[in-house]
Amino acid sequence: MPPASEPRLIPYITQRKGEEAAPDNLMICLHASGPRLYYRDEDPRDRPMQNVLWARCGFNPVDRHGMPTGEPQWKLMHPYRQMMTMRTLRCQVCSGPARTPLGFIFLAGPKDEDPARPTICTNQPPVCPKHVRASAVLCPHLEKNPMVFLARSAPLFGVHGVIYGLDADNQVRVVARPDHALPFDHPNIPTVLASQLIRRLSSFQVMDPDEVQRELSAAA
Repeated sequence: MPPASEPRLIPYITQRKGEEAAPDNLMICLHASGPRLYYRDEDPRDRPMQNVLWARCGFNPVDRHGMPTGEPQWKLMHPYRQMMTMRTLRCQVCSGPARTPLGFIFLAGPKDEDPARPTICTNQPPVCPKHVRASAVLCPHLEKNPMVFLARSAPLFGVHGVIYGLDADNQVRVVARPDHALPFDHPNIPTVLASQLIRRLSSFQVMDPDEVQRELSAAA
């Protein structure tokens, strides 16, 4: 359930009840370069990034503000809305522009990442300055105390998804569910069904929400 303080604010990327996964109609074709995963009724919209096949999911109607309707499924991100906001660097809450004078704001749970690492891979699209605090309240995973990455550089890295293959009966089956991101040049990418787009953060500062607001105010 959404927090009482934000009853109407639901992040744009949140999957809604009724937005169900499309029927499974996958096939694998063998090419000289190896096997490749397809939809039987595929069209170009199914490969929106780097020729990777993307998980299909329904879309509910939108309201007068262009936001999805329906009961939120708080633990799920809509695979296509996640991909589009990450690809275009839009705010995951309102879908508005997320760029700031100091770069882009990405959030992580307080124990998710080692801030001493030189690069961080994230499946969380950025947030605009207006929705840093709202995100911290809305997302239980952030524990109301997110780690804030103010990144000047966040290039696309790869995807998160499941890897398919053929079983002994020549049927398409899931053969692996990696718990880490696969870079676009990974050898299994041709048989991946992707559900999340990943960016790699570099050249970033680690802050708390109050610090990032002060930095942005000083830069304004």
